[in-house]
Amino acid sequence: MAALYRLALCNIRGYSFRSWVVGLCALLISGLVLATSLILLGAESSLRLAIDRLGADIIVVPEGAATRVETALLMGRPTKVWMPASALDTVAAIPGVEAVSPQVYLASLTNASCCTVSDMFLIVFDPKTDFVVKPWLEKTIGGNLQLGDVIGGSSVYVPEEGIKLYGYYLNLRKNLAPTGTGLDQSLFMTMDTAQEMRRVSLTEAVQPLEIPTNSISAVLVKLKPGANVYAVALEISDRDRTITPIVSPDMFQSYQGQLKGLLGGVLVMIVIILAFSMLLIGLVFSMAANERRRELGVLRAMGASRGFVFRSLVMEAALLAINGGIAGVLLTFLILTLFRNLIISILGMPFLLPSLPVLILLVVGVICLSLVIVVLAASLPAYRISHLDPSIAMRE
Repeated sequence: MAALYRLALCNIRGYSFRSWVVGLCALLISGLVLATSLILLGAESSLRLAIDRLGADIIVVPEGAATRVETALLMGRPTKVWMPASALDTVAAIPGVEAVSPQVYLASLTNASCCTVSDMFLIVFDPKTDFVVKPWLEKTIGGNLQLGDVIGGSSVYVPEEGIKLYGYYLNLRKNLAPTGTGLDQSLFMTMDTAQEMRRVSLTEAVQPLEIPTNSISAVLVKLKPGANVYAVALEISDRDRTITPIVSPDMFQSYQGQLKGLLGGVLVMIVIILAFSMLLIGLVFSMAANERRRELGVLRAMGASRGFVFRSLVMEAALLAINGGIAGVLLTFLILTLFRNLIISILGMPFLLPSLPVLILLVVGVICLSLVIVVLAASLPAYRISHLDPSIAMRE
């Protein structure tokens, strides 16, 4: 084995152009497959975590605002939508509804001296009726938020000058677990804190914070055990035509459809690239084998077996595949780290990197895939040249 390794290494160094071509093919295979897997799996995970984070069976929003609210929750793009607070009583009175809780959606100002954070999506909840944020608060901080307290998504941090919105300083108590969505860049606060911020903004902000009286942005709905979510949603629509229910299973439907379309297109592209790479690698090794006929013939004449010659050529392919695969993995992580926000902007969809065990499994998988593709492509030329008669090979 040591002799095979040294011979393969010498051949790789001696035929650098061929080695670079094969290595780049392996890099392309591993990098493309890994990047696609991370983005698609990460996007699916983000959608699922976002739905879980919302923690409601149904979200009721103003008529025509469903897409805007979904985009705000998924991408963190601030939105302001309003509907009468009376919608809360309307929804609560529907059979099958166990609990309802209002939310108000606000946004910080853009590049204003009274806001140390620009375009921050603010989610205001009612601690008296909330069944999503409150249980998490009791588990992590042992109680409710006080006036001026907020909790933030995983990406929210405290600037050097503190978190100041509309001239009102806020105290970040805790960060939520990451979801890969816009919720990671959002702030959660109570109704009392939002009203106090509105009061302070009248004198301290460049532009006062507006919260219309008796208005809310959404109603979170928790159903009784056994209640049919679609039947309740239909009843909500029938009771009040000015509001729109979004059931949890259908949340982010447009993004899920976009994800499926992206998956189909990418799979076709991967198959084409894999086929092209195999053909190119096979061609390169065929040309290399023809150039080295005399050299390999000498090896056979000196007593090397067909198996030894075949294994030496396959060893070259394996070394190039592993090194190219590792380079592709490193390059993929570098690109995803440096250009994650740009990729999210281009795709119009967030993604969250998977857990470490899944990540390790993916990395090992794509390197093994590169290894299999390259070795298979090189095996046929290696077999043909290894079975050539030494005397014929040395004469050509």
